[in-house]
Amino acid sequence: MAEPRARFAVTVDGDEVTVSAGQTIAAALIASGRAAWRTTRLDHRPRGVFCGIGVCFDCLVTLNGQRSVRACLVTARPGDEIRSEGGPGRTDGDG
Repeated sequence: MAEPRARFAVTVDGDEVTVSAGQTIAAALIASGRAAWRTTRLDHRPRGVFCGIGVCFDCLVTLNGQRSVRACLVTARPGDEIRSEGGPGRTDGDG
């Protein structure tokens, strides 16, 4: 039988969310019921995880004040502050 993973809290858009150790930010957001946490610049269409391997830029979040972090690539840490992003979140204008 697998041992249960340690759990800790992060903040997502001002709400406390419980995360399992080892989860990526994207996995934690999905587990908390969030399917989208970014919108496109022009049409404001919702975006969340698309590729899940860091190739696309759909899962961008602001993490601890750093904009444009790919949520699928970063492991959540206790106390992380995660914020949704609007627009492309990139400087090359794509998105």
